[in-house]
Amino acid sequence: MTSQKPLRRRTDGQLFATAAAAVARADDLDDALAEMLGLAAEAVAAVRGAVYIADHDLDVLELSVTLGVDEQTAEEAGAVEDASVSHDPLAEAARSRLPATMDDTGNLPILRGAETGLVLPLVIRRDGSDVVLGAMALGFAATLPSPEVLRAAEPLADLAAVAVERALALSASSEKADWYDRLAYTDLVTGLANKRTVDQMLEMEIVRAGRQGASIGVALLEMDCLAEIQRGSGNAAGDQALKRVAQVLAGSVRLVDTVGRYGDDRFILVAPGPDAMIVVERLVQAVATLPPIEGRPLAVSAGLACFPEDGRSPDELLAAAERAVAEAHSNGGNRATRLAPIGS
Repeated sequence: MTSQKPLRRRTDGQLFATAAAAVARADDLDDALAEMLGLAAEAVAAVRGAVYIADHDLDVLELSVTLGVDEQTAEEAGAVEDASVSHDPLAEAARSRLPATMDDTGNLPILRGAETGLVLPLVIRRDGSDVVLGAMALGFAATLPSPEVLRAAEPLADLAAVAVERALALSASSEKADWYDRLAYTDLVTGLANKRTVDQMLEMEIVRAGRQGASIGVALLEMDCLAEIQRGSGNAAGDQALKRVAQVLAGSVRLVDTVGRYGDDRFILVAPGPDAMIVVERLVQAVATLPPIEGRPLAVSAGLACFPEDGRSPDELLAAAERAVAEAHSNGGNRATRLAPIGS
């Protein structure tokens, strides 16, 4: 007859080491928190539990992971609203930043079915102040364990807080990277594509058009009155004018077109196909319908050049568009112009 050795409970040190490794290596926050919750429950012999994460902007504690909780209970206890004033034990523990024990879990729906409970705030130290990132709830089948036993869960709650803080930092880093990526390709004032992006698009369109024997229109659109608005009403009014013009340009082009900001008072349009002049004229007319800014009307003068008649490279097309927009200005502005190709 083979004897079976009794299962040995892991020591507090072993539990903490396992938890630390999970925080360091987990790619997903929920996975790390589930590990923390399971280890905390093992440390204090809890039968169920949950971790909530604080959203201070929305003033809510959101349920993240559970242990031994049925799906219906988790759905019903999914969030603690108005956490800054709520009398829910989770919210109160989060506000006090102190552990709380319960001889009756009736006021804590997520621990339904447990006799007693423990709530631990998830707190980290940031810039000299304690910041609450959530709360961990643990439920017991009978009376509460001794205070000494309950304290074994506190380091695991601390590590859960570290896991949340790490996830927040990674998220902020990702958002910052996204912002820098957008910054590299868009104009900060108007939100349109910037010069670098349009130049790249123009090069690709010329290669494509040359290969397919297609045509492309390249138009420069210069605001007729931006300098006057800035001199008379300041840079803020000038930025408002740019934003309004950019918005109407973006809303008036076709899906195949690219529109971007190309200088202080200039925009550019890259319009594949033979209908570029129709598009440009529509843009000029759309801008002219905008309401005045500080009593000054908004208008643009546009100069169009077309591939391959007016040029076969970006420089040649832009030079032709430059001559055309100068002609539009000399004729009073608020119009679209295309000059005859040189030598024709």
